[in-house]
Amino acid sequence: MDLRQLRYFVAVAELENVGRAATVLNISQSPLSRQIQQLEAQLGLDLFERERKRLRLTAEGRQFLDEARDLLAHAERLEMHSKLLGRGVEGRLAIGYVEGAVHSGLIARALAELRGKLPGLQLHLVSMRSFAQIEGLRSRSIDVALLYTPPSPPDPDIEVRLVLDEPLLLAVPAGDPLADAATISPADLDGRVWITVVRLPRDTTRDQFVAAAALAGFTPEIVYETADPLTSLGLVGAGLGLAVAQASLRSAAPAGVVFREIPWFKRSVRVYLAWRKADGRKAVEAFRRCVIHDDRDGR
Repeated sequence: MDLRQLRYFVAVAELENVGRAATVLNISQSPLSRQIQQLEAQLGLDLFERERKRLRLTAEGRQFLDEARDLLAHAERLEMHSKLLGRGVEGRLAIGYVEGAVHSGLIARALAELRGKLPGLQLHLVSMRSFAQIEGLRSRSIDVALLYTPPSPPDPDIEVRLVLDEPLLLAVPAGDPLADAATISPADLDGRVWITVVRLPRDTTRDQFVAAAALAGFTPEIVYETADPLTSLGLVGAGLGLAVAQASLRSAAPAGVVFREIPWFKRSVRVYLAWRKADGRKAVEAFRRCVIHDDRDGR
């Protein structure tokens, strides 16, 4: 079995037709059929159920397709890494992240430190939802992840560490009585107009906020929903309602927003670092150490 056979198999599996796959692969149909038959013989498996003009994957074929895709992706990444080394580049690191890691300055600090350690490292950053980052780690489309929600149940192949636990502050309009109040209690927030962040396709932020508010003892009247916290703070500055935001956003908030501490509101912004346990590359370890600041072994 070689990579060429795997590429042939994936093409036939995706197109469900040897003739169309042969056209895409720019080879003749007969050699392609022989390669698939040889692969099945080597594996001792029937990968396809053969009909008149269409092939359908067997249950074993579907499982093998997932493994074949992973192996081909790994081979492509290995080839790219080798080419980068040949040009004097110290490899490539793909980093997934959520906005909370940016607002806190976590990414900026880590990358500045990483650049000092590996100046020739090629970096690729991509904003992704937490669940998409976990899938990205599994499929090897990203190398490390900074996410809000770790995999549940825990993934035996993925290591996770909590790297940020930042309190939420109450954001109020500058002219609101709460801006100058000596203390703020849950009763002061009950029934007030609120602005929340809604993240799609998984709307967890609003639900978590409502649950935390109920636990604290007040019921918010959610009138406005935004896609990001900075937009929410803009609405707060316009006097349209209250919001909660991570403490590091104070420096980025627009004029007209006052931040107050509410220590009894038991919710914070948590960011986790995740990586594949089997990935022992120097760049991954260096990034872990820059984020976690553990000089013992980076784990």
